[in-house]
Order: sequence, then structure tokens, then C-alpha cells
Amino acid sequence: MPFDPPPSPLSATQRRDARAVAFWLFGVAGLVWIMVAIGGATRLTGSGLSIMEWAPLSGTLPPMSEAEWQRLYDLYRTIPQYALVNQGFGIDGFKQIFWLEWIHRFWGRLIGLAYAAGLAWFWLRGRIPAGSKPRLLGLLALGGLQGAIGWYMVASGFEADRTAVSPYRLVIHLGLALLIFSALVWTALGLMRPQGTAPAEARPVRRMLKVAAWTLVGAMLAGGFVAGIRAGLTFNTFPLMDGQLVPDGYWLLSPAWTNLTANVAAVQFNHRLLATLTALFAIGAVWAALRRLPEGRARRAVLGFGAAVALQYALGIATLVYVVPVALGTLHQAVAVLVLTTALVALHALRPAPKPPARPA
Repeated sequence: MPFDPPPSPLSATQRRDARAVAFWLFGVAGLVWIMVAIGGATRLTGSGLSIMEWAPLSGTLPPMSEAEWQRLYDLYRTIPQYALVNQGFGIDGFKQIFWLEWIHRFWGRLIGLAYAAGLAWFWLRGRIPAGSKPRLLGLLALGGLQGAIGWYMVASGFEADRTAVSPYRLVIHLGLALLIFSALVWTALGLMRPQGTAPAEARPVRRMLKVAAWTLVGAMLAGGFVAGIRAGLTFNTFPLMDGQLVPDGYWLLSPAWTNLTANVAAVQFNHRLLATLTALFAIGAVWAALRRLPEGRARRAVLGFGAAVALQYALGIATLVYVVPVALGTLHQAVAVLVLTTALVALHALRPAPKPPARPA
């Protein structure tokens, strides 16, 4: 995994500082979690293209006059989404989609402020744990990159043949958000518990959990393509897709690789397959944990991961069968981050205990 602080003994002051930094990172990760949910709602309501200007500073404030509202509405009326989807919905309709996108961008700025201010506060007081500064600076850089990629994604929706953003850019944006979230959580966990404690018997559990975690990541990225091409609005039956295990038209597009990202039937099937594999591997990890792990933190963490996967799987089925209502779709995206969180916690709890030093001959 990405990072663990050095396992050297820490003084009481160092342990206190490490815990304080960890709690701050957990707080920022919580803000990122909310951001992912807001982003899901923004996408489901088609609100993401309502703000057509990249204004990191001046865009912090919403429109303060009717003239400014009219200017922004006139800008929006120049893009295909207005002409093909929302034509004639008036400035009141524009304000409804504008406010959700404004909240989305404002929340991103809030995350940046919370992280940068917290980093400066701990740094200036000399409370950053040894070895953590490069990692924390790297996370700051990733946050800035995420803002730029967000605009790169939104700009794709202004092209002449589009009414939504590019699914490829959407998945890049989502993937980077998940990477930042994972790095925040893993770094905080490492500061709270610098050393692994799992016994050698936990090795098979850890292997199974790693496989489940990677299939989970694949399912989440595949879900980004489902969202990007609105593949959840068809084949709204489960477990079969319109009566078939593998739907007709899986290899409809040419070249063949484009089916993995642009073919509705293939994209939805792949998301279902990866989600099902994640559930099966999670069951395997839970079974192995019950057999091999004693009662304690590691065992509870694996069981928590299994419960989160079960909840998300059921929620995914409901979201599909009810044809992706905004509330269920947003909840499905938010709970995906919960599953990722439980996977990280379980993997961290299953880190092997350090080997005892060899005795001198």
C-alpha cells in the first residue's frame, strides 16, 4: 500500500501530533466523500454544464445581480445542452441547475482551503510527523490537479456534438477523486497505527481482501462509464439483462475496445460483472476471516467490509430496477465510497506484524 510512517518508537508528544494530523486528514477525507456524492447528484441532474467559466477566485461568489444572472444564462444558451435538452426552460430553470453546480465547485474550494490551511497550521508549528511532509505536499498537488481536471472535464461538454461531458474525462476525474480519498484515509490510518499487528495466519485473508479491493476499484471506474453514457437507463432488469445473461450487442461497436467504454450493453454488463466478482471475493474474505482470525479489530474490519459490499450490491440493484432516480443514484455513488473506506480499513488492519529482530549467533 502507498504509505506507512516509519515504525520507530514515538514520544508522547509525537504520538499526540500524529493523531492530530490523522484526525485532520480524516476530516478532509470526509469532505471529499461528500464531494463525490454532490458530483453524482450534479451529473444525474445534468447541472454540470451550467457554469461555463473557469474562475477559481471570482467564481467563489454566486451571481449578485439580475444582470449577472442574465449574462450567465445567455452564455449557457450557446451550448448544445440548452438547445437539445433544456431549451425554453427560462432563467428560473437555469438557476435550479446552476445552484447545484455552484455548490459542487464551492465544496471543491472548501476542500482545498481546509487542506491547505490545515497543512500550513501543522507545518508552521512543527507538528508534521517525521517523513510525512513529502506525502502531504503530494496530496496538495493532487488536489490542485483535480481542480484543473474538473474544468477539463466540464469543457468537453461545450463541444458542438455533446449534451454531456466526455465519459473518459469523467472517469479520470472520478478516479483521481478516489485516489485522493484513498491516500488521505491510508495516510491517516498509518499515523494512528504505525505498525502492523496481524499474525501470519492472516495472510490468506489479506490476499483475498486485496483481490476484492481491486475488483471494487474496477467496478467503481466501470460505474463511471455507466454514468458517463447513461447506461443505467436501459436493461433495467436483474439478474438477467432483458432475459439474457450476456446481452445482445455486446460486441456491436468497432474497433472492439470501444465496446468497453461506449457500448451501453457492454458497459452495463461489465459493471454488473465486476460488482458481482467483488461480492464473491468479499464473501471469500469474510469466510477466511471467520476461520483464521481471532476476535479483534482485523476480524471486525473484514466483516464490516463484507457488510458494506452487501449493502452496496442491494442498492445497485434497486438503483437499476427503478431506472436511476436521482436520490438512489446519488446514494449508490456515496455508498461506493463507504465500501472503499471499509476496504482500506480492513487492509490496514491486516498489515503483518513486524518480524522480531534476529538473535545474534
